Formats: sequence, structure tokens, C-alpha cells
Amino acid sequence: MTAQEILAQYGPRESMEYDVVVVGGGPAGLATAIRLKQLAAEKNQEISVVVLEKGSEPGAHILSGAVMDPRAMNELFPNWKELGAPLNQPVTGDDVLTLTETGSSRVPDFLVPRNFHNEGCYVISLGNVVKWMAEQAEGLGVEIFPGFTAAEVLYDDQGRVRGVATGNMGVGKNGEPTEHFQLGMELLGKYTIFAEGARGHLGKQLIAKYKLAEGKDPQTYAIGIKELWEVDPAKAKPGLVVHTAGWPMDDHTFGGGFLYHLEGNKVTLGFVIGLDYQNPWMSPFEEMQRWKTHPAIRAHLEGGKRLSYGARAINNGTPQALPKTVFPGGALVGCDAGYLNAARIKGSHAAIKSGMLCAQALFEAVAAGRSADELSAYPEAFEKSWLYEELQQTRNFKHWFKKGPLVGKLMTGIEQWFLPKIGIQSPPWTLHRDQPDHVYLKPADQCEKIVYPKPDGVLTFDRLSSVFVSNTNHEENQPAHLTLKDASVPVATNLAKYAGPEARYCPAGVYEFVKNDDGSDRLQINAQNCVHCKTCDIKDPTQNIVWVTPEGGGGPNYAGM
Repeated sequence: MTAQEILAQYGPRESMEYDVVVVGGGPAGLATAIRLKQLAAEKNQEISVVVLEKGSEPGAHILSGAVMDPRAMNELFPNWKELGAPLNQPVTGDDVLTLTETGSSRVPDFLVPRNFHNEGCYVISLGNVVKWMAEQAEGLGVEIFPGFTAAEVLYDDQGRVRGVATGNMGVGKNGEPTEHFQLGMELLGKYTIFAEGARGHLGKQLIAKYKLAEGKDPQTYAIGIKELWEVDPAKAKPGLVVHTAGWPMDDHTFGGGFLYHLEGNKVTLGFVIGLDYQNPWMSPFEEMQRWKTHPAIRAHLEGGKRLSYGARAINNGTPQALPKTVFPGGALVGCDAGYLNAARIKGSHAAIKSGMLCAQALFEAVAAGRSADELSAYPEAFEKSWLYEELQQTRNFKHWFKKGPLVGKLMTGIEQWFLPKIGIQSPPWTLHRDQPDHVYLKPADQCEKIVYPKPDGVLTFDRLSSVFVSNTNHEENQPAHLTLKDASVPVATNLAKYAGPEARYCPAGVYEFVKNDDGSDRLQINAQNCVHCKTCDIKDPTQNIVWVTPEGGGGPNYAGM
């Protein structure tokens, strides 16, 4: 049965009404809800707010480096230290390394560009920060519904957003309701805010429906592969921040590593690769494993133990690609819009600030008795904010590196080191991109095949053991949430022309080409493994894969990430 047929047979859905519905319980969504409640309390007004979170609990799906700039948190909760926010480990030092296959060189401190300076920042687990933010939100009266996916945008007869519907529960793999079937419900609001993170499932639909990206550069992305380790106490350097460029990336591929020392002998580390890479034989997961074998990285990890693993697509965050963020009845905040500052390798402060700016516009609208119009005060406030100024200063960073590492380093030095020294804070030129990431993949026969070493199970690992420590789980008897527009394309085009890149760009072993009894090939989708990174939705060269929401509560359950 289709979703429409199920609704026709089992409907109508129950509905609940709120002033504001927030989709996504990450830093942007929670900051929106928190600031809205704070403003209402200051004016002694009642505003009802609900947050839908598809993870089993707030923070379960949160994955970030992370070094946090506390600027937005200082504004949201000036007394966050007294309230117990888990920003415990100040940054104590920055190492910026350029790697060759066997060696490394450290950029002298006086030559480090401003975007890599982290004084006053904190090494954090963003998942733990989000859990804390959720507690603060509930304390202010925000309702949080974990384990509920927003599966559908609801519109009124004038085409304005009026809320969302949650996904049905208990639908079998064959699409038929099981004995555990439960119809989704409607969450209706005067305004609905979308805070789903990079490449949001519903945000993507809204950008297309309202043509929000018209006249803008195409949004570009990277994939971040991350691990959490417990290291030998003798090797712990709490607060040390390490960033690497160079090996194992070639000159045609954007990529870099990060390694941050948390408190408690923990190290969080990972590798980021631009999803406009050209060689279909490349595996971002394998590149990250290879990067760990470099002497400069291995030195931190030897004698330690891997605790967790995860992966997530990341916006490249250029203002040139930022869509219009408002539409009738709602708005996009955080990485659903693309506010991340790629040059600083930071997005959480931008997510929180964008949520706060949106909340101010929401409060004014709801207090004035308005509903379902465009919150024009939100983008207007953004353009007057420090976040806008910060993103303008770094708007060319990724684009320079797309021209090669030498050009990238030279121009980053000019824009982020030299110009500020002579009083020019924002570069007087702007670079643009005109192609989305998936078009850059070359046919397999035009590229060198990459043979990766086998994992040793101590420092390097395979995908399946990695997915295991991400605590990923989905109800097995449900329709696959990784859907194909045309089931023939993976074999006829992707395998034939690109050697089946989905089997390599997926960091969780979801896509696998297997042989049928007659010797022909077919694509097997292991949806149970999916860590919700969205890479397939972005990188598939034919744009044939569409990521939709699985049952609520499914996916990874990250701990300490």
C-alpha cells in the first residue's frame, strides 16, 4: 500500500496544534525553541513549542568534531557555566600540519591563518551539549518528542506550510500495515521551523518547492568520518587541537583531518573529504583509515582503544550557496540552510545563532497574532549579525582549495592572514561554483583504481565493525528508507560506467553489488546499516537515490560523539 492508500484506509490522522513546530532536535532546533521560550517569558506571554527529534533521544544522531566557539552559547545562556553546560575542556594549543606520506611539517604559530585560531574555544562532545540543551528546553516548557520522524510537510490550500506529519509506525517491508501498525500524527503550527541538519530530507523538498535556491550557487558538501578513542593517559594532551592537510589526498581532491584531545583521556578524530571528488574508486571511509596510519596521527592513538564511530555529510557553508531561508509558514535554520563555517571547521555556533535569530522573528510574529506568512525579519536580522560578517570573511575558502592545494594555501594565507593584518577583514572578491557535487565523478575507466590495505583491527577497521560501535539499529521489518527512482540504474549506469561507486562512498556498507543465480548483478541495499549520513543522496552520480525517513528512533545511537 502507498502512504496515501494507508491514510485513506486508516485515517484521518490525529493532530496537535502549537504556535511553533520545530523539526530537528540539534543545536539549531533547540536554540530556536529555547530562545523563543526565553523571549515569551521576558514578555510574560505563552507560546507553545514542540520539537520533533528522529533519534531515540536528543543527541543520539548528533555528530560533530567538535571545537565549539562559545560566542552564540554566551548569548543564549550567559550563565551556561553555572547551569552545567558540558563545555569542560578549553583549547590549549593549535597544531596545523601538512602531511606527506611519511613525514609532516607544522605551520609556525605566527603564520597560522585566523580561521585556524581556536583561542577561547572548547573541545566538546556536541552530542552531550545537545542533551544538555534539551534539558534546558524542557525546563522552559518546550515539548520534545524523541523517536518521531517528520516524514511529510503539510500545506494549506494556499500553499503555505501548516505543519508536518510524523511517519507511520509498524509498516512491513512489503508496504502493508502489520499488527503493530500506528498511524502517524499531524503537528500543526502557526510556523514550522526545519532544523534537520545538512541535506535535510524535508528541507530539500522545501528548497525545490519554493525555489529558495534560485540565483544561488549550488550547495556543495563534504563527508566527515569520525571516531572516538580512549588513549594512553601518558599520551593525553587535553585541549590540543590538530588539523592536517595533504596526504592521503591527491591534488585534485579536497580533504583534511582533525584530531582533538578531550578531557578524560579521550580523543576525537576524523577525516573530511569534499563530495565533488572525481575518482569513483575512492572510498572516504578507507581514506580515513589510511590517514590514521600516518606517524603524526598514529602517535596519538597507539596503545588506545576505539570507542565509537560515525559519519555525516557536511555543508561547505558558503554564503554564495545559502538559499532564501524563509517561505510562507516557516523557515530553515542551521545546516538545513547551510550556515556552517567550513573555513573554521565549525557549525554549532552558527546553528545556535541562526536559531536565535529565527526565534526573535517568530516571537514578534506570534505576539502580533500573525501566522503562516514569511518571517522576513529573520533574514534581515541575519544580514546585520556577526554570523553574516563571519561567513562573508571566509566565503572563498573552499573554492580556492577546489583549484588545488597550492592555490588554496596561498589564497587562504592572503585572505585569512595578510588582509586582516592590513585592516581588510573581508576579501574584496567573491568566487562561485556552478555545478553540484555529483557531476564531478568521472567514469571508472578514466581513473586509477585504488587498492586499500586490509584493516588490522587495532588501528584500522572495516565498515561493519565500525557500524557496530555506532550502535546503529533499525526495525528490520519496514520499507527501505533508501529509495531508488529507477531500480535499473544502479547496474545499468552506476556499475557499468562508474564501477558501482555507492559501494565505496557509503561509510556504512549499505550498498553492495551481488551476483544473481544467473550471474547477473544487482544492487543489495542493507538499510539496517545506515548511519543517516546522507552521502548517497548527495553523491549518487545519477541522483537516483533518495533518502527518506525510516521509523522514528532508528539509526545510530552515538555516545560521547
